[in-house]
Amino acid sequence: MAKPGTVTGWKLPANERERLLGRFPPKYERVIADHVTLRTGATAKTPLPRKPHARIVGRADDGNSLECLVVELDGTTDRPDGSTYHITWSLGPGRNARDSNDVLRDQSWDTLNAPVGIELEPARF
Repeated sequence: MAKPGTVTGWKLPANERERLLGRFPPKYERVIADHVTLRTGATAKTPLPRKPHARIVGRADDGNSLECLVVELDGTTDRPDGSTYHITWSLGPGRNARDSNDVLRDQSWDTLNAPVGIELEPARF
């Protein structure tokens, strides 16, 4: 896990989180549904990202203990580090939120029939 304050990205506001949890009921017992990472290794001098045009465009589930929602920011799902923008949605025992990167890299994700617009707030966490 990254040290607190070294990750920049976007947080889901509480009202957005609740709305999305109703729309996408979590499959596994530990619900994360919290943020979208832009990068790790930030310092106090690293500027926050700007507020993007964001929408959920897909979903991935390893069928065992991890599900995440794929997020499109300003027209792309590609994070600058080569991974995919996402929100880790829910986890089973022994899984960590960062495992979503592996699932998205190693298997395909399902495209939603219709994208779902969301609000995200720039944050350091």
